[in-house]
Amino acid sequence: MADDIDNLVLEDLRAIRTDIRDMKETLRDHTHGLARLEISMASLRRDRSGDAENIALIGIRVDRLAEDVARIKHHLELID
Repeated sequence: MADDIDNLVLEDLRAIRTDIRDMKETLRDHTHGLARLEISMASLRRDRSGDAENIALIGIRVDRLAEDVARIKHHLELID
């Protein structure tokens, strides 16, 4: 009778050990997935900052073109 109880306890402990091992593997997979997401997000942030820089440069160019057009109009006496 005591041997039966010991065997049941050992079976339960083995099952628990297996469950813990499976949970560790799952956690490891999720950790790797999270790391990949963090790398992707960092890349997107770099892309966004590059886009903001490009937009600022385009704005500067548009301002310069507007100034050039104003000078040309003034030179052609199209405006006062």
